Amino acid sequence: MSTFGDRRLFWAGVVAVTAGVVLHLPMYAEARAMGYRMVGMPIDLTMSLGMVLILVGLVASVWGLIPRDHHRSPSSGTPLRVRALDEVPIRGAHVALMLVMAAAVTIDVMKPATLSFVLPGMTQEYGLKSPLHPTGHIPAALLPLSGILGTVIGSFLWGWMGDRLGRRPSILIAAMTFIATSICGSMPSYALNMLMCFVMGLGVGGMLPIMFTIMAETIPARHRGWLLVLIGGDVAGAYIITSWLAASLVPTYSWRILWLIGLPTGVLLILLNRWIPESPRFLLAHGRSEEASAIMRRYGAAVVHDEAPRPLPAADLRLTRPPFLGPTILVVLLGLGIGLVSFGFQLWIPSNLQKLGMTQADASRMLRNSALIGFPLNFLVAWLYGFVSSKRTLMALSALTALSLFGFVMVGDGVVANRALLYALLVMPIWGISSVVAVLSAYSAEIFPTALRSRGTGLAAGLSKAGGLLIIALVALAVAPPSIAGTALIGAIPMALAALAVAVFGRETHKRELESITAEQLEGRLVTRAS
Repeated sequence: MSTFGDRRLFWAGVVAVTAGVVLHLPMYAEARAMGYRMVGMPIDLTMSLGMVLILVGLVASVWGLIPRDHHRSPSSGTPLRVRALDEVPIRGAHVALMLVMAAAVTIDVMKPATLSFVLPGMTQEYGLKSPLHPTGHIPAALLPLSGILGTVIGSFLWGWMGDRLGRRPSILIAAMTFIATSICGSMPSYALNMLMCFVMGLGVGGMLPIMFTIMAETIPARHRGWLLVLIGGDVAGAYIITSWLAASLVPTYSWRILWLIGLPTGVLLILLNRWIPESPRFLLAHGRSEEASAIMRRYGAAVVHDEAPRPLPAADLRLTRPPFLGPTILVVLLGLGIGLVSFGFQLWIPSNLQKLGMTQADASRMLRNSALIGFPLNFLVAWLYGFVSSKRTLMALSALTALSLFGFVMVGDGVVANRALLYALLVMPIWGISSVVAVLSAYSAEIFPTALRSRGTGLAAGLSKAGGLLIIALVALAVAPPSIAGTALIGAIPMALAALAVAVFGRETHKRELESITAEQLEGRLVTRAS
């Protein structure tokens, strides 16, 4: 496959990184008698050798993934027809891709979801400052701050890589970072945990937008909307799995086990790579028609000549220029709102519930149950987005999330006295924001052209973390106390504004071909250019 510059070098890198991670496990096992508390333990020779193998393996695998023709400039004026992909029925190849992408979304989203469940245990082991341990000196918020900073940078970086190197290599590079950074679970110092969390964030921030890009460019138009949202809705599924693992494993194996799980899940993604094709649209845009034809045959489509007008050169397309400035503004506003809810309210809710008297296990179960209550609604959201209206679905979800958060503002800490009300208000911030993320991810993959699609989805993903970066930084500086009412208000206001932004700048996309959406956006500029 064209994905690999050097297949043997890539797989040698995979083996080296995996072996390096395994060499970190003996120290973790040695700490069993101490409740797996590794703080202050010196790094031994085995762990040092493992770190070297991981670094060498990462370099080898990334170099092995870079296509030999990556320097080739996009050929946006190719007279070949990609729309044939939208005219075929769903085949086995589509189903396989969807299943792999669903697994990848789950694994990817489990990483940031894990942050909120490791913080209480990490705070106790390292003596950090948090609502549960106010006498600490180093803010616990520095860990999620480093992780979210990594996701923001990773979203923008992988967005560039996806448009430059390809969708498939970018996904595999992210999977390699998942394997490598699972050693977070065996790091004896808080500083090393922050470093590993930052690197993990790079891959987490990069993988999700690229996955939505490749799905949007491969699934037929009449099925694209609901399938993208349904798979993206597995964000809630990832939260359910993470909360279940936290409740089941952490009491016995400590918070560290949640990071070490990254080893088998990362390896699983690498092994599933044969069912992840390169995007035919990307290949055609880069003049690689033979490779695109081979992949399209797997989906029952064929490359044919297209007599449609030649689009503007890729060099003339910018996210910050008309006609894509309006969609970019929408993505920025909604992304910031999502980030302030996900990494403000949602990140601190386990600690806040414990601060108000719940045990760690009870808080984890309540959050898991809230996600379970809302999870079936993913099917309704997918149907609304794919068959009724993409724009109105996104607007409604944003507004409902804002209303639930305003409910927390009105009730305050007293909400824990009424479990039924607490469950009712938690469903939207825990499950609902996951649906907003899924819908925005799908929407951003539809409203930008092929030459900008990875950067557009990367912008949406990056901005959805940037809001979290802001709120966590404020918490670390003790500017914004992370109470339930405080974090709810900080999220409610931007989500309400985001709903208004969708109403003003949104464009209907359901059941429409990607090229048709782009052609409509470019129509005015094409007329101006011709005159």
